[in-house]
Amino acid sequence: MSEFRIGASKARAVLAALTAESAPGPVEPVLRAVPDPAPEEPTPEHGEETRAAADAAPVEESSQDTTAVDPDTVPAVAPVETASRTLARWPLVLLAVPAFVAVWSGWVGLGELTGFGVVHPLPGIANRFSINSAITLPVGVETYAAYALRAWLAGGLPVRARRFAKWSAIGSLTLGALGQVAYHLLSAAHVTRAPWQITTIVACLPVAVLGMGAALAHLIHDTHPEA
Repeated sequence: MSEFRIGASKARAVLAALTAESAPGPVEPVLRAVPDPAPEEPTPEHGEETRAAADAAPVEESSQDTTAVDPDTVPAVAPVETASRTLARWPLVLLAVPAFVAVWSGWVGLGELTGFGVVHPLPGIANRFSINSAITLPVGVETYAAYALRAWLAGGLPVRARRFAKWSAIGSLTLGALGQVAYHLLSAAHVTRAPWQITTIVACLPVAVLGMGAALAHLIHDTHPEA
């Protein structure tokens, strides 16, 4: 193999030329827009994931549970006791029985003193059928008083009906009391025939009771507004 020998000065020149050719030129910098990296969410630990899954499981189960519940298996809620309780009605029987005896005997006795008595309402048809007309006084007056009192105190009735029932009930009870007073005064004085003033008032009671009863029934069922 042949060898070439060159001087030191030439060798340096050749080396410098080779170095200058192989050296790269200056590279201009290039700017690029790089988005900021999204913040990384902290990865929950295994224990926290387990607790979150356990908490979410009942909610999902309750929203999908559509099974009908048997009402017999649901425990009944105890009723709350209120201050107002329903009063027993049996004491009214004890109050009504003696009052009925006293009022009935008073009206019948007053009717006999004012011309009421045994009559034959069906002559020529049933001659043997007779009735004491004195019983019409306690039946008519006291029954209407109770009916009007009930209409007055009941709710849901027209205003005109309740107003009429109020004053007619008070009037009927007042007449009933005055009738009892008149009978006992006449009976205590051994009077066998009542004065004409008392007889006139007592004779008008059946007609007055019939009129007030018909008027109250009409007002109760009247649906027209008050003018």
